[in-house]
Amino acid sequence: MEAISVASKESPIQWKQLWSLAALYGSVVIGWIAYQNYQPKLLEQFQFKDYTFLLAVAQGIILVITPPLAGRMGDKYRLKNGHRLPIITAGMSFAAMVFMAVAFTLLTNPGEIFKWVLPVLIVFWLISMSIFTSPALSTMELFTPADKLPRAMAIITIVANLIYSLEPVIVDIIDYIGAPLTFISGGVVVFISGLALKRNSLGLFKQTDNKENAQHQPKFVLDTQKSSYGFIFFLGTALGLGTTVMFNIFPELYKVQLGTILNGSSPKLVIMGILILSAMLSLPISSLVNKYGMIRCMWISLAFLMVSMGAMFVVSGVGVVITMTVIFSVAFTALSVSSLPLAMSQSNYYEKVFCVGIFFSGVALPDGILSAIQVF
Repeated sequence: MEAISVASKESPIQWKQLWSLAALYGSVVIGWIAYQNYQPKLLEQFQFKDYTFLLAVAQGIILVITPPLAGRMGDKYRLKNGHRLPIITAGMSFAAMVFMAVAFTLLTNPGEIFKWVLPVLIVFWLISMSIFTSPALSTMELFTPADKLPRAMAIITIVANLIYSLEPVIVDIIDYIGAPLTFISGGVVVFISGLALKRNSLGLFKQTDNKENAQHQPKFVLDTQKSSYGFIFFLGTALGLGTTVMFNIFPELYKVQLGTILNGSSPKLVIMGILILSAMLSLPISSLVNKYGMIRCMWISLAFLMVSMGAMFVVSGVGVVITMTVIFSVAFTALSVSSLPLAMSQSNYYEKVFCVGIFFSGVALPDGILSAIQVF
């Protein structure tokens, strides 16, 4: 028996659904910025600094383990009930609820006994964000033809990088409005963006009896391809390594290597430049990925990524660092655009969401290890 082929190359991207997904992922990025800004302050305020290492380890474990578990549940609902939206909705609602609970806890200024609610809520928040992020991003395959996935990923990359580049502004805003209002706003933004994705996706499913068999999906599938779990995890780890080094190690490196140019300015301005350049290059590079193939572009970009990072640590000199930073930006963009679509192509039809979870488990691993080491 032969599998019915997926949509043809002429199938269009469902832009309304894609922008809804980009908005949801943008809200996740803003939520992470708020979390990373307030977590150290809240731990100090409520005298939990002695537990910082344990929370860092717990965070790493949760972010590595939860995405595949959520993906497995997403596949179960997708195959049994027609779509994966129940998992996305549950995680989204849970995240919004935890945001509100944190806000309420901060507003009431709990006493000695009830302050222990805070670390529990932090753990719940990490779990809830992990539950819906992977299944949500996996919906990209529903409204994007396989040959256009790098272009769709470029849109997600643009949104995420532009928001991360605005982190100093976002941090100033959340510092101004305060922690309670920040978490209330975070809950509202996550809920509304998730609701928009759900409604737009359901509108697409109504064309096919409220199932995920939209125009980009075959009505019947017999997929004998084995999912490449190890390779998919490797793809996520490669992207996670580049992201972790850029956000956590590059600032200190730039402070030393580019001190004369920065002249007292924050090295995070260079990181901002990398993110803006990456956003600008995402669409052109996605066209190159489509032209030359995802796997070839992935290996080339990974090679240049490793060489550029290594050169910056080994070779000193302003000119070298600036050149390697530009090369890193291009390679990081190509890897961002190609890695998740490639991971999807390496997964069995019946394990799509699970494999996306494995990918994001790999993405989280380098940051989890480095965070625990830094805190220790």
